[in-house]
Amino acid sequence: MYPYGLIGNCQISALVHQTGSIDWLCLPRPDSEPVFGKILDPEGGRFAILPPEEADVIECSQSYVANTNVLVTDVSLKDGSRYRITDFCPRFEQYGRMYRPAAIFRILEPLLGHPVVKVTCAPVKGWSKEPAFVTRGNSHLRYVVHDQHPDELRLITNMPLTYLSEGQSFPLKEKTYFALTSGVGIEDDLTQVSEQFLNKTISYWRKWVRHCSTPYLYQHETIRSALTLKLHVYEDTGAILAALTTSLPETTLGERNWDYRYCWLRDAYYVLTAFHNLGHFEEMEGFLKFVLNLVHRSRDEEGFLRPVYTLSEGTPLPEEIHPNWAGYAAIKPVRSKNQAAEHVQNDVYGEMVLTLAPIFFDERFVDLRTKDHESLLEHLAGHCAKNISKPDAGLWEIRDGWQEHSFTNLMCWAGLERVQRVQELGYLKDLKLNLEKEKNRAHDAILNAVLGNVIQNSPKDHTLDASLSHLAILGFPDALVSESTVDAILRDLSLGTADPAFFYRYRRRDDFGTPESAFVICSFWVIQALAKLGRKDEARELMEQALGASNELGLLAEHFLPGSKLQLGNFPQAYSHVGLINAAFALSPNWPDVL
Repeated sequence: MYPYGLIGNCQISALVHQTGSIDWLCLPRPDSEPVFGKILDPEGGRFAILPPEEADVIECSQSYVANTNVLVTDVSLKDGSRYRITDFCPRFEQYGRMYRPAAIFRILEPLLGHPVVKVTCAPVKGWSKEPAFVTRGNSHLRYVVHDQHPDELRLITNMPLTYLSEGQSFPLKEKTYFALTSGVGIEDDLTQVSEQFLNKTISYWRKWVRHCSTPYLYQHETIRSALTLKLHVYEDTGAILAALTTSLPETTLGERNWDYRYCWLRDAYYVLTAFHNLGHFEEMEGFLKFVLNLVHRSRDEEGFLRPVYTLSEGTPLPEEIHPNWAGYAAIKPVRSKNQAAEHVQNDVYGEMVLTLAPIFFDERFVDLRTKDHESLLEHLAGHCAKNISKPDAGLWEIRDGWQEHSFTNLMCWAGLERVQRVQELGYLKDLKLNLEKEKNRAHDAILNAVLGNVIQNSPKDHTLDASLSHLAILGFPDALVSESTVDAILRDLSLGTADPAFFYRYRRRDDFGTPESAFVICSFWVIQALAKLGRKDEARELMEQALGASNELGLLAEHFLPGSKLQLGNFPQAYSHVGLINAAFALSPNWPDVL
């Protein structure tokens, strides 16, 4: 399991190792170059609070302050002493707006005895991996981490700066405070500011959770997933990140190492579906502004939506490999940016329709029923119709050998079906597209891939794909085909009788070989499909096992090897937490039925 916890505030995010070392932080935003990157290279920079010898640690554990994104790390040493580190990124309302600075606060306190610790703050200058130039101020150290970025990184603390700058250990006898900031300063008393920001941040997150709708079952797991998802929202532009890391390997053999610190439109749809279930809608409004900007730009330029964008609506190109970085567990390559931005992935149009549809079905969104959003639906419906049966890279982003994909056809059908229902409500009166005809054409394209009542990956590729569990989830009208496809996935894509809740996304050979690990969201898709088919007892059995893919903090990676309890791929993965949330809601009884 990945021994990391996540902190953040929808502006920045960081990974904290269970021993108390911040091993991943990018500034000034999550898709920037790393300032701390030890997770990808021993020399990649970190902000560590450790005993003089790391071997002195005999036990460490992490937990979140209940219903918050405030992380607590407890460390026990060989001499019997213990200490605690509380890490958080401030987030709370102030002066009528959200205060979410590019800042990390750390509170270090002794719990038992006088533990001896050493504090090391060693940022690097991004992918060059060059150590940052450091100067000493009155009560802080300043680091130049970006030659082209004017904001210095500043570490303010009440510990002796001599110990900090020289890496000297010292006995911890009282609370010690650290504020690592970029572009913001702290002029007031550090102790008071730290404690005040901590209390306000705890209060903010707990209030946010109280405003969540939760399922009756799996409440703890759902709340942790909701809090994790929230940190994948880059609030400044409304973009939603697929993950907050890059190049964590999908296999121990390497090559499948990708940069996921961008906004995949497909992933954003799933995230917003989860937020809709949770009763949080501010994320949808922010993302809709993001998408409207993209669509307006696409009309002026190439005319189609790319599958992935940067947080500022650009394209993450060209994909780069950084050979001077060792890779997580020495598994190369380390990549930045993502060549998937060059792909044609035609399922995104249907998914964007599914993102917009609740506006017209849910009376809580009446104020969002604007001409812009109607026009956007018309634009997307046209692309759904145009791309039925067209070859593309598909959901799994095949780089070589594009073909027709049943999942793409299914999303085209779902998009057209939802637009037709929106039109029946009295909207889209000027839409000239024959929705019934195009919907039926998409329906027939899906059935062209039937073999033995099971939908195959495409009419010419008779392999299974776990994504086709969406036939049941999306309400495809052929019930026999939907259920038969789910049964085939259960039978032939499961990792085996010992691990029936974990599934390969497919077993065919792709650009890099045959997948060797379970793709975590596939478990939750199958669970959700079974619930939709009325097979909830069976689904709950799988759910209990699937929850075992999380680490001790309840955080999920992209991939999982259940036999060795090995998390793989980028972490935490928004996709996986979305799947958990939506499956939990699908399995749970209604609250009035259990109260």
